[in-house]
Amino acid sequence: MGAQIRVYRRKIASTSSMKKIFKAMEMIATSRINRARRRSNETGPYANALTRAVSAVATQTSITHPLISDGSESRRSAVLVMTSDMGKAGSYSVNAIKKAEGLIERLRQDGREVELYIVGRKAQQYYDFRNRTYEKVWTGDTDNPHVETAREIGEVLLDRYSTPYEEGGVDDLHIVYTQFQSMVSQEPKILRLLPLTVVDAKEMGEEIVPGEDVSDDEFDNAASFEFEPSAEEVLDQLLPRYIETRIFSCLLQAAASELASRQRAMKSAGDNADDLVKQYTRLMNNARQAEVTQELSEIVAGADSLAAS
Repeated sequence: MGAQIRVYRRKIASTSSMKKIFKAMEMIATSRINRARRRSNETGPYANALTRAVSAVATQTSITHPLISDGSESRRSAVLVMTSDMGKAGSYSVNAIKKAEGLIERLRQDGREVELYIVGRKAQQYYDFRNRTYEKVWTGDTDNPHVETAREIGEVLLDRYSTPYEEGGVDDLHIVYTQFQSMVSQEPKILRLLPLTVVDAKEMGEEIVPGEDVSDDEFDNAASFEFEPSAEEVLDQLLPRYIETRIFSCLLQAAASELASRQRAMKSAGDNADDLVKQYTRLMNNARQAEVTQELSEIVAGADSLAAS
């Protein structure tokens, strides 16, 4: 009995220690969520407005630009998957990877080659374990993204998009990220980054402007623009900024979703630890009571034996 009580005491001590870790991580995530949401809310409207501006320029000009799709059939696609660096965030990374796998499968069914780009160690571990190849990975700041990371990702993707297919380039860019909807709801989404083709995006279950149902008529009927000094130079300036802003907005949405998922997961883990401590305490008390009862029975039996002799 004494050994059993010691086992329960060790379990109570280890569970209580884990509970402190869970509570600390919950508090850290809670303290950082508001800042992440504020950054995401401040960036989203600008990113959406820039998307409409770029689409208006692209649809109202007949120029040939290396970053504007010529309407040819897509043969190779780039997919950027955003997950977390750390665990203990529930199903956050798993849901994003499942969404990405569904997109990759659809692209391959359409006869396209797929180049994979990764943000976060969880996706890296997933593909490394399965010996799946990817082009590049970015890690280290998924819960607090920096604009420099978005700029670096944008430069890499722009270079691939600007390169002709025959030289190893891609024909379209897609982002798989998690959109923050509320503290209890975060949904994986697919964003069509380039080209800005609304009809194709809808057929693939993708978005052009997150949270808005945009029709291709809205792009075609946008207000007329006069370009100074030229449409080509305007696009040269707008499109790299568009790519960077879109990626940064998705990174911020993913960061807010990651923190919300971690806060919820750690609260659940802390509550479960409380339940385990109560259960182990009850079992330990039962074992102690059984030990006391056994000792009393042995004392009574010994007294009876002495009296009988």
